[in-house]
Amino acid sequence: MAATAQKKRLLTIRFDNRFGNEQLIPEQTYYLNGTDTLVINRFKYYISHIQLINAKGQSFVSPNQYYLVDMADEKSTTIQFAVPEDNYTGIRFLLGVDSIRNVSGVQTGVLDPLHGMFWTWNSGYIMAKLEGTASSSVIAGKQFTYHIGGFRKHHTTTRIIQLKPSPFTNRLTITADASKWFNGINIAREPVCHSPGALAVRFANNYSTMFSIAAQQ
Repeated sequence: MAATAQKKRLLTIRFDNRFGNEQLIPEQTYYLNGTDTLVINRFKYYISHIQLINAKGQSFVSPNQYYLVDMADEKSTTIQFAVPEDNYTGIRFLLGVDSIRNVSGVQTGVLDPLHGMFWTWNSGYIMAKLEGTASSSVIAGKQFTYHIGGFRKHHTTTRIIQLKPSPFTNRLTITADASKWFNGINIAREPVCHSPGALAVRFANNYSTMFSIAAQQ
């Protein structure tokens, strides 16, 4: 007698991009530390290897491993996939693209270089990108451009994110607060980051704290 297929349910994960307590909207003005005026033009980041953790500590891995969340593309902020019925207590994912894909050359889908998140075969993917203007910036056009990448040893900028929704429902909203990027960052002195290194690691440590579970409706 054939085994009965395990019942599944549809899980919807929505990434709610914000700046502090405000919705993150392109070209809208925000205030940083009460002194700096910011406008965000671009905010993009890779989410990969999503895992759901059940009460026994066992994990279910998302069938699609890579997603690109883009503030300018509303569709990209929602992820859906079928999961086995279970008592899930946590969710874990990688912010960024793993080292194997970083050395695999030109790829397709959300990893296609046409998305503007790939440097070269040698330096690999941009894990997350934040661009805009700030009143404190001293470069042309008052710009700041942070393209954060690096996957080798102490310069790695991928970060494992672990969250515990309570309750764990079929519709999860994960808040991504872009203001966290600026913790300890002086835009006037550090308006640009376009390569692996110590500054990129500082940004990665910052964006590892930007995710939280929004209150379930």
